[in-house]
Amino acid sequence: MAPSAEQVTTTDDVMHNDNDIHHKQDRSERLQDKRRNRLVFSSSWSESMTALSIIASELILLIIKLIYCALESIILTLIPPSEKSLEGEVILLTGAGNGIGRELAKQFVQHKVTLVCWDVDEKGNVETKRLLTELGYKDIYTYTIDISNRDTVLATAEKVRREVGEVTVLVNNAGIMPCRPLFEQKPDTIRKIFDVNVMAHFWTLEAFLPGMIERNHGHVVALSSMCGVLGLPNVVPYCASKFAVRGMMESLYEELRVNDTAANKSQVKFTTVYPIMVNTGLVKNPRNRIPQLLDLQSPERVASKIVKAMRRNYREISIPTPLLTLDRISRLLPYKFIQQVKDFIDTGLDPDDGCDTSASK
Repeated sequence: MAPSAEQVTTTDDVMHNDNDIHHKQDRSERLQDKRRNRLVFSSSWSESMTALSIIASELILLIIKLIYCALESIILTLIPPSEKSLEGEVILLTGAGNGIGRELAKQFVQHKVTLVCWDVDEKGNVETKRLLTELGYKDIYTYTIDISNRDTVLATAEKVRREVGEVTVLVNNAGIMPCRPLFEQKPDTIRKIFDVNVMAHFWTLEAFLPGMIERNHGHVVALSSMCGVLGLPNVVPYCASKFAVRGMMESLYEELRVNDTAANKSQVKFTTVYPIMVNTGLVKNPRNRIPQLLDLQSPERVASKIVKAMRRNYREISIPTPLLTLDRISRLLPYKFIQQVKDFIDTGLDPDDGCDTSASK
């Protein structure tokens, strides 16, 4: 039986209503999707703008800090900082038996310090004490020690604490410099160079630096060399050892610095020294085409510069002073350019017949 017209109309109306409902639902869902997309876009845009604002503000702050640091550096160059007092400090000096070490000892005792002299050369160490005692200075202690031996260093450090007190200033001065082409240096000699020039620093730091950090007071001075800044022939192992000292001191300084807080800023200072050739006996055959430009430095002058740099809390210093700055500038130039300058100056070290392996500078 065929449906009536009224029934067909009713069915069509129902279907039309269903379509309207679905259409409205689809439109509503599309509107909701658009709103969600706008919200997501708005949120991501807001987050991006916030991140950019933070970066921009930090960049502005960085620029201000850089300007401040540059101005501070210029001012300190023109007007050096005041020199701190060393009175009452307990200074441990390695390689005190001769050379730079003996001259450092002479200058340190003028500041009313307690001086602890370490050297493998017992005779030289005792002579240093005798010279200082004759000048009227007291509170000088000598220990004969092989600083390349970790167990010996730690045991002697404990003895120093019992007999003298806590060390507040550590001066790692001892070093050896055999001067021969690389393949003429024996493996044992190369190992000895690193034991004395590098590993001994680690053992003395292990012995004394934790106490300085705990008391938040102290100073570590390490003698590198201009051979730790640029390489020279005939002293390849020595140059490598002095580059190592430079890297050790830089990274150690950074390690303490990054752990600083506003409430607890480390007061342990570090000074690395880069002397050029010094007339101590280690340099037996120096070569210098223009002595007026880069002559052998006297131990007295070098020691004076070291004490002054330490008292001013300089992080690093070359002797003569301009050499580090000149090296930084030279790094911007083509290497062949620098080679031509080196060949013109013709400064270096010729091989010597003997190998100086005494642990003093």
